[in-house]
Amino acid sequence: MKTFARAYRTLTLALLLSALQGVGMARAELVIDITRGNVEPLPIAIPSFIEARPEAARFAKDVAAVVTADLERSGLFRAVDPRAFIERPAGLFVQPNFNNWRVLNAQALVVGQADIPADGQLRVEFRLWDVFSQQALTGISLTTPQENWRAIAHKISDEIYERITGETGYFDSRVVYISETGPPDARIKRLSIMDSDGARHQFLTEGRDLVLTPRFSTTTQEITYLSYVDDQPRVYLFNINTGEQEVLGDFPGMTFAPRFSPDGNSVIMSLAQQGNTDIYVMDLRTRQERRLTKNPAIDTAPSFSPDGRRVVFESDRGGSQQLYIMAGDGSNVQRISFGQGRYGTPVWSPRGDLIAFTKIHEGSFHIGVMRTDGSGERLLTNGFLVEGPTWSPNGRVLMFYRQTPSDAAGKGSTSRLFSIDLTGFNEHEVITPLDGSDPAWSPLIQ
Repeated sequence: MKTFARAYRTLTLALLLSALQGVGMARAELVIDITRGNVEPLPIAIPSFIEARPEAARFAKDVAAVVTADLERSGLFRAVDPRAFIERPAGLFVQPNFNNWRVLNAQALVVGQADIPADGQLRVEFRLWDVFSQQALTGISLTTPQENWRAIAHKISDEIYERITGETGYFDSRVVYISETGPPDARIKRLSIMDSDGARHQFLTEGRDLVLTPRFSTTTQEITYLSYVDDQPRVYLFNINTGEQEVLGDFPGMTFAPRFSPDGNSVIMSLAQQGNTDIYVMDLRTRQERRLTKNPAIDTAPSFSPDGRRVVFESDRGGSQQLYIMAGDGSNVQRISFGQGRYGTPVWSPRGDLIAFTKIHEGSFHIGVMRTDGSGERLLTNGFLVEGPTWSPNGRVLMFYRQTPSDAAGKGSTSRLFSIDLTGFNEHEVITPLDGSDPAWSPLIQ
């Protein structure tokens, strides 16, 4: 795990958003409107990168492959089949023959180069071309230890995504989740982490103790999670970069694991004390708790708005499980869910405009989103059991887990991670070595 973290800490990044050695960059009209429902994918050509030295050949091929997979997975891009390519780019600083790409209907072209100079680091550069306007749109140069080549690929994907869509990318991020194995009555659950595409998977705990509901900090590469030690709930803070963890506290009345505040200085959670479940905030510096709700109903599953001024939570104070919003100090509580069925596990979008939730109606589970005032409810997917939505760093994609039912003998049940576009299109499985549940998406890695 520490090796995993060190590779990220030593990453160096240089953005080259000015002219690249004599060929000016321009802002052309090559864009994708991602606010529409079913977007027609933009054809993009991504040849294998050029190797400046023979020892860089593997990275030249692999980086291009990851960039291709990232962009296609977004559902907004369609990679042109490399078997149709008429030419291979002659060099990073050589203007392409655009006719050879236009005839393939490629609207964008990525030209990259990989090199391993004398210092042994991996250096990758790329340029994004608008084929029809024949303009260079953007470029990046990145240097990192060789073992961290995937981070370079994801950063290139983010830059291409942002330049063409106008939205921040989300590929250079990580997902922490609960890896599950074993029979239903003796499930082994381990805290696990991976890149957003499922690569570089790693177990963070050994499975001796039950772990649940990991949550990423919005400001740092730190997570909080709930673990049952000797059948007692205990909350941990885990620093991904250092591998160090500390006990936040023992909470016998814990009913829902903490989430970080937007500034990372506190966590919000629900605790059952004296037979009543309410929402509390704990200051991570002083470890002092502050009670936000005082209601005889069950108030749980809180999530801060990105500015920290409001909190969404679920409560049965109205007679059934519904969503409510209150001010950050616990005042001005307002119900926002009024559709048929029960609502739970609300999570505020990092963009601040939407709230994701789980809905249960007529025996079926749904993942949906609504505006922060409860209007505009949209159900994105449904199933026997779909639950635990988490937002990508740019607020355009949701990840969740989908459980399938077991057979009459109690066997055959699976739990898998999936992602889906905010519009409700482009749902696909995120492959993990074992069953998975309770995903939590990190912020972009800096």
